[in-house]
Amino acid sequence: MSELILARWQFGLTSAYHFLFVPLTLGLSMLVAIMETIYVKSGNETYKKMAQFWGKLFVINFSMGVVTGIVMVFQFGMNWSEYSRFVGDIFGVPLAIEALLAFFLESTFLGIWIFGWEKVSKKVHLLSIWLVAIASNLSSLWILTANSFMQNPVAYTLTETRAEMTNFFELLTNPYVWHQFPHVVLAGFTTGAFFVLGISAYHLLKKKDLEFFRNSFKVGAVFGLISVLLVAGIGHKQGQFLIETQPMKMAAAEALWETADPAPFAVVAVIDQENQENKWEIALPGVTSFLAYNKFAGEVKGLKDLQLEQEAMYGPGYYLPPVKTVYWSFRFMVGAGSLMVLLALFALVRVRSGKPEAATGFLKILPWAIVLPYIANISGWIMTEMGRQPWIVYGLQKVEQAVSPNVSAGAVLTTLIGFTLVYGLLAIADGYLLVKYAKLGPVGIDIDQDPAVPGEEVSLWT
Repeated sequence: MSELILARWQFGLTSAYHFLFVPLTLGLSMLVAIMETIYVKSGNETYKKMAQFWGKLFVINFSMGVVTGIVMVFQFGMNWSEYSRFVGDIFGVPLAIEALLAFFLESTFLGIWIFGWEKVSKKVHLLSIWLVAIASNLSSLWILTANSFMQNPVAYTLTETRAEMTNFFELLTNPYVWHQFPHVVLAGFTTGAFFVLGISAYHLLKKKDLEFFRNSFKVGAVFGLISVLLVAGIGHKQGQFLIETQPMKMAAAEALWETADPAPFAVVAVIDQENQENKWEIALPGVTSFLAYNKFAGEVKGLKDLQLEQEAMYGPGYYLPPVKTVYWSFRFMVGAGSLMVLLALFALVRVRSGKPEAATGFLKILPWAIVLPYIANISGWIMTEMGRQPWIVYGLQKVEQAVSPNVSAGAVLTTLIGFTLVYGLLAIADGYLLVKYAKLGPVGIDIDQDPAVPGEEVSLWT
């Protein structure tokens, strides 16, 4: 394989690994902050133990996210030097702010939170976890500001060799950021909520620590339902925005080859990209127009016409993304999201009953449902990034122009194999630790003991 293909695989795999940890960090940090807030306001010791238990799982996940994120940044210089040379003056600014402001704020106050129990006042300790939660989500804002420039370039001027920033405020207020950022953050909140729901369901099935996990289940259900409904609503608005800014991506997501008014929605399709047609499909008339304009009428441009438009704008070339990949990743995202809405609604019904542990059949489903937000998150990012092809910076630089010219395929392949193996081991280690401590439950926190070591008190962080 060429250097380009290998570099794309390497960045794609490391991004996917990293994004296994990021959404849970965003959501779980906020949930732990909410739990500790309830403890400080009410004095209910159960909520203190909840903050400590879920906080332990948050710290395990956070540490893995840091390790995987560092490697991604170095790839811009190693495998994508032409990209870094072309837009480094713009792209590097939000990345630097993320590291110097958000990450340092997050890691500093996380240390205070971990080691500050009973050493600082309750209010100072509570403030520290809120600063961790805010900084975690603020970190994603700066990363998405950089990514949004790639999707919708603004605030730049072109010289002979590169793009230079003209207005930092305009970069930060890029409309793409403010459609993408809330969608990503709320997806993280949903991930944290289903993580809490799934683990709580596991313990409720075992009739273990009922008050503790009833309360955890309640917090997860309320937080999860609000988050997943907001994700769906904002995702709808984001899709309408993309119809204007990246119509090729949305046409690929619907496998819409011909411009239509009203435009049908292909529920299932057998796609033949070579011949630019769907060999077979089940379509709902007018639904794509409704998704685009909130009415069952309105023109949505097809892939064939968009290809001609791009040729006229940018010169001869092939501008269609991998339609099958974009089409099915969109459906996996929406399908997983729809299931989460139903599960969160029923979870709230069980909370209102006062005894969620009575619905044993439903509780057996929830631990497996932890995977749903991960499917939606990864599928959404695949659609976002693959739907932009062949551009790395939309309309300015193609992916093939961005790869490092002096890095051999052998070098990229070696590091690709190394990263994949190391990341695989990290993912296994993370999964093992999360499962181990999730199954253990709140034993060992504050006053309880580890049943495996009779008579020995277990610290929160051991």
